[in-house]
Amino acid sequence: MDYLVLAIAAFAAGLVDAVVGGGGLIQLPVLFTVFPNMAPATLVGTSKLAGIFGTSVAAVSYARRVAIAWTVAAPAAIAALIFSFCGAYTVTKVSPDFLRGALPVVLLLVAIYTFAKKDFGSVHAPLHSGAKEQTLALLIGAGIGFYDGFFGPGTGSFLVFLFVRIFGFDFLGASAVAKIVNVACNFAALVWFGYSGHLLWQLGAIMAVCQIGGSLVGSRLAMKHGSGFVRKLFLIVVSVLIVKTGYDAWIR
Repeated sequence: MDYLVLAIAAFAAGLVDAVVGGGGLIQLPVLFTVFPNMAPATLVGTSKLAGIFGTSVAAVSYARRVAIAWTVAAPAAIAALIFSFCGAYTVTKVSPDFLRGALPVVLLLVAIYTFAKKDFGSVHAPLHSGAKEQTLALLIGAGIGFYDGFFGPGTGSFLVFLFVRIFGFDFLGASAVAKIVNVACNFAALVWFGYSGHLLWQLGAIMAVCQIGGSLVGSRLAMKHGSGFVRKLFLIVVSVLIVKTGYDAWIR
């Protein structure tokens, strides 16, 4: 029964993650509920193992049907790969607790900005090119990559928001690029968790299959319904993140 619950959670996480990120909101709490006595790092590592397969499938699905801005995706992914590993290493030395109180506030500002600007992310109109575009991509990849390895919640949503806000992408194009960067983040973290022995390989493989199914459904929904659908789901996921991170920081 536990494995069935985890399979359903992984499918749902893959679906949401494929559209706007935030699948960890679904998958991780279920893992912690099913295995309350398991080491947190092992559960996070197992979630990353499942997540990298789902995100990779979503990235391929987008690449086949959406014009990926590789001049942004490639440098951002390379920087994220390096700095996500650095973040994962740093969290073994420094506690990320100081971020818990700030995160819901930052997410609230993101939600207010997105909600207030009705046309935000509705049109794909890139704002930069050449060296400036690549430099900005490197900075975003490095910053969000480190954050993902060090702390993590909301990584996918932050990537989507920044690609829309800074590069002028529409939500669909931003989500496509975010998947490429997410794969790099997950791979770097997975290397660290695998090296340190914090992985349940069999369970992760089962959940990976379910994540792949959810990712295929999610990416097709996003491409079928376009940026308007992605924007709505983005606001829903960010709202849930605000409640979840606010509860974790200030109430629990």
